[in-house]
Amino acid sequence: MVRHNNQLPDNLPQLQNLIKRDPDSYRDEFLQQYHHFQSVLDIFRLEPDKENKSLCESIMFLAQVAQCYLEDMATFPQTLVDLLKTHSTTLDPEMRNTFCRALILLRNKNLISPLDLLELFFQLLRCPDKALRTFLENHIITDIKNMNAKNKDMKLNSTLQSFMYTMLRDTNPKAAKMSADIMIELYRKQIWNDAKTVNVLANVGCFSKVTKVMVASLKFFLGRDQEEDSDDDSDREVDLKGIMMATKVNKKTRKRQKQLDAAKKLYVQNKKKKSKPVAFNFSAIHLIHNPQGMAENLFKQLQDGNERFEVKLMHLDVISRLIGIHELFLFSFYPYVARFIKPHQRQVTRILQFAAQASHELVPPEMIEPVIKTLVNNFVTERNSSDVMAIGLNAVREICLRCPLAMTEDLLRDLVMYKNYKEKSVMMASKSLIMLYREQIPTLLAKKYRGRPTEASVEIKPKRYGEVMAIDHIPGTEALLREDAPALEQEKEAASDDSDWVDVDSSEDESGKDSDSDDASDGEDDDDDDDSDDEGEWEECSEEEEVEDEEEEQNSEPSKVADSKRKKNDKTLNTAEAMQELALTKIFTDADFARIEQERVKKQVTHHSRKRQLETERSEFVKLDAIEMIYKRRKADREERVESMKKGQEGREKFGYRDRRQNPHCSKTNREKMKNKNFGMVRHKARGKVKKSFREKQLALRKHLTQQKKMK
Repeated sequence: MVRHNNQLPDNLPQLQNLIKRDPDSYRDEFLQQYHHFQSVLDIFRLEPDKENKSLCESIMFLAQVAQCYLEDMATFPQTLVDLLKTHSTTLDPEMRNTFCRALILLRNKNLISPLDLLELFFQLLRCPDKALRTFLENHIITDIKNMNAKNKDMKLNSTLQSFMYTMLRDTNPKAAKMSADIMIELYRKQIWNDAKTVNVLANVGCFSKVTKVMVASLKFFLGRDQEEDSDDDSDREVDLKGIMMATKVNKKTRKRQKQLDAAKKLYVQNKKKKSKPVAFNFSAIHLIHNPQGMAENLFKQLQDGNERFEVKLMHLDVISRLIGIHELFLFSFYPYVARFIKPHQRQVTRILQFAAQASHELVPPEMIEPVIKTLVNNFVTERNSSDVMAIGLNAVREICLRCPLAMTEDLLRDLVMYKNYKEKSVMMASKSLIMLYREQIPTLLAKKYRGRPTEASVEIKPKRYGEVMAIDHIPGTEALLREDAPALEQEKEAASDDSDWVDVDSSEDESGKDSDSDDASDGEDDDDDDDSDDEGEWEECSEEEEVEDEEEEQNSEPSKVADSKRKKNDKTLNTAEAMQELALTKIFTDADFARIEQERVKKQVTHHSRKRQLETERSEFVKLDAIEMIYKRRKADREERVESMKKGQEGREKFGYRDRRQNPHCSKTNREKMKNKNFGMVRHKARGKVKKSFREKQLALRKHLTQQKKMK
């Protein structure tokens, strides 16, 4: 076959296209290019630090057509790997990038094993080329993600994680930092979300000598920080206001309109970001194998190190979370934190947050008690402002929520006195502390602060240090043992989703019972849970009723007393056994859980139907807003001020001229008509009424005196 005007040796894209269509017909041209590559490669090895564009073109051509000639290209991938391993630091950046792209092409065609390529790319992270490192990082993450798309390759993942373990210890700080970033990103993408990845970062990353690796690992255990994003959003909002004002005032141009549209787009994006909930990743902390050892080593690193204050705060945050979540013992942590509990201390609210996070029920109260006393002495004093006092009381509440026994009766009596303080922020903070101990340990409070007893408060038994309350049933299931429970369940199943939540006041009406008993109980001090008395079911009695029953039993005959006590014990025993059996045999529906929740709410309602529920559930993370929450009137914006002004003007006479004429259609005076005339029409009259300035009076007087002299 004779080819006229054969330009294939010089036109590699055309030859590449033809080879992919018909590899056998163009084998000779391919071999010619392959021999050319080998000769150019020999020349390159003499001077590897110089750029060779011909070699780059040949490598990319061979990588594109390598799948067409597998036997001839068997050694080609290994040749590129050897070149990069030998001359990785001396290669020209463009050539190094070309070699990596060619290897990625071969990897996509399964001509090189993923493990060999990823190990090579991890080693190339040592190169002083930021663009290459970013490119390799994106490829490594994408490649590992694609390999685990259908099913996870545990063997390959384990090998790569072991190799990553060694890379984190690398002497090159850039390679170690990039390796940590890759592992963190793979964990966040739910690819390497196993315990091995977490413990590699915990044992190596958090104790790395490279500060950037250590900070990245600490941030990984703290979750994503969105404070920086919020700062950027506020700056962009200011720019949006300025651009909108400039568009209104200045001349309308296409450029300004484009700027306004772009600013509005950014504003909408930032608004969507703000509406998203803040996500904190705590599953990583739960997967740590040795949290006690990690907390001790981090605290030792904190004491011995000389890092920036922000890095020290990260150490304190991670240590406090480890102590609180895993309920660890690190007694030297509390005196260390107490040194920084001062109003003038930088980031003091975060330090108070760490002190609360490190508190839990297993810590001896005498270890946390000095922290609370230091906090009260430095914050809750009238020498400070009301905001500082409120923050101190809020911090005390958060600490005592996790370790209630750390509060003494004398100290609580002093803090409770602030419930009548003149500033509302301090008053509300003190009341929140009272509400906490009403539920936790009511006996520490004075009798007048304990509130009216409820069924829930009567059942509370303060736990001693280290005591665990074992429950063999689901609390609130006694409501399902009553005969009105099936009717309620059937009614709930027939109702819509919006009516799943049961109102305490209308619960009896919905269950098909008469509402007269509820209406009558609103004004009396009797319990609301006595609807099943006639059926002979188990009931809960108040303390006063129990005392009266005991007095009656003592006055009656001994046999009757014994019979009544036996009946009570049998009734209580049967109910407890039924609740245990119900928890083991029944599958609860949504209506059952709603009835259980209704029963829990009823127990927290006093005799006068107070439905204020206490938010005293212990969470793993202490929100900073819980400490910084201050009850005060926030500054109103412009829209709120305008709205309040309009409300104040309602029912008031219209501002301006008041027309008091009896006949509004009669003629007006010239003075009234002048007010509506154009200024040009009355300018000559208004000019004469303007007062003369001092200079004009001088000139007029001089003119008058001059004229008088002339007349003489």
